[in-house]
Amino acid sequence: MPRKRYIDGFTRRQAIIGAGASLACSGARAATASTLLVTHAAALAHDMGPGHVERPERLRAILRALDEARFEGLMRAEAPLASQEALSRAHSFEHLALLAKSAPSEGYARIGPDVAMNGATHEAALRAAGGALAAVDAVMRGDAKNVFVAMRPPGHHATRDAPMGFCFFNNAAVAALHARAAHGASRVAIVDFDVHHGNGVQEIFWSDRNVLYASTHQMPLYPGTGAVSETGAHDTIVNAPLAKGDGGTQFREALSSRILPCVDAFSPDLIILCAGFDAHLHDPLGGLRFIAEDFRDVTLRVMEIAARRCKGRIVSLLEGGYRPEDLARSVAAHVGALMEA
Repeated sequence: MPRKRYIDGFTRRQAIIGAGASLACSGARAATASTLLVTHAAALAHDMGPGHVERPERLRAILRALDEARFEGLMRAEAPLASQEALSRAHSFEHLALLAKSAPSEGYARIGPDVAMNGATHEAALRAAGGALAAVDAVMRGDAKNVFVAMRPPGHHATRDAPMGFCFFNNAAVAALHARAAHGASRVAIVDFDVHHGNGVQEIFWSDRNVLYASTHQMPLYPGTGAVSETGAHDTIVNAPLAKGDGGTQFREALSSRILPCVDAFSPDLIILCAGFDAHLHDPLGGLRFIAEDFRDVTLRVMEIAARRCKGRIVSLLEGGYRPEDLARSVAAHVGALMEA
């Protein structure tokens, strides 16, 4: 049977959920599928200007890769809009108001040194955060073992009060706080393997003893945070910086010696991944030398902890990765690993 498609190339399968609805499924497909893909066409319309590296083709490349036959077993759903209530747990009223009023009717509006909006940006950002919320609902209700949210804009640089680093809402923080408020999760671990440190996640949870933030990243590099000495008010911040030129060997050592033991000992109810793929050796914005297999490896390692500590519950949120062909291969390796749960 020929596959039906959305405009711009991502597969149209019947959405399993709408905003606020359960992901309850029926039949043999629900009994065998463990991984949910959440995305939305609105993410393809967000644009920060001609030639910008954070461009729609990133997502198009991912969705083409995930439309291959080997990913037929994915459950699929559309990302709903995030509610103001959910966003306000992570962001100030002033931040939410700025984004709501800044979208231009035409052209682009620059709202920070490295952040710009077009007319579609606000909806895309709301759905990127909403996709994270739907993903949390899915794994906490047992409707999926794990979820990959293929949305843009990314989120881990957005602070409580300001957009930055191509990020508008801090999707990981919104998701973690929703898990607590809506599902009673007492401990959430956020693991970040983007080439850039997630300063926004670190800031939001600096004084929160019940959220662990653990990050590997290149240092020195934008945004300049992420030193080993940055441990938070309750030692729940764990940074393992890597040097320019480091590859999979150094990455695995950082995971084994510092990141994963802390995640395991924290015994979370949910693991959220800030899944950035700009540590790839060909990426234009970083200097690390990962290959697709390294992203598969970290995924499997986190899955081992999730299986032991939180019934396999993982929510993976797309962050960076700016060479579309390598991004697509890396995401395919990551999602392929998730599907082995």
